[in-house]
Amino acid sequence: MAERHSMDKIDRKLLKLLQENARYSLKQLSEKVYLSSPAVASRIEKLEEDGIIAGYHADISPDRMGYHITAYVNLEMNPKQKAGFITYIQDVPNVTECSTVSGNYTMLMKVSFPSTSDLDVFIGQLQKYGHTETQIVFSVPVPHRAIIIQDE
Repeated sequence: MAERHSMDKIDRKLLKLLQENARYSLKQLSEKVYLSSPAVASRIEKLEEDGIIAGYHADISPDRMGYHITAYVNLEMNPKQKAGFITYIQDVPNVTECSTVSGNYTMLMKVSFPSTSDLDVFIGQLQKYGHTETQIVFSVPVPHRAIIIQDE
């Protein structure tokens, strides 16, 4: 297990701010945490090196990009097929997330497609790996949100 980074109030505040807006400039961040820009840059670099900050991403609307169907696909498969499945699924750009899960299914995938017919083709391709169950998303009352950063 990796050693846990010892964070203080300033590190936590920086994480909250970066989750709020990863495009804050060093100057804006330094003004909010009352440190110099080089000190903030050093702290952010350390958080990145320690793997606490894993990346920076734009929040893009799949619907506005023409991907009108979002679904969750459960896959039940033989464990012997897992390596081949992982190799296959990593190259499917419509899969926005894939997790190994507990329960009746082996994998849970979040996917986005332009249409239900495109989704149907994908599900057909998954059949060689095992049984699927699909839930199409109608609405998202709680969209992806930042993780909670506890104050000391």
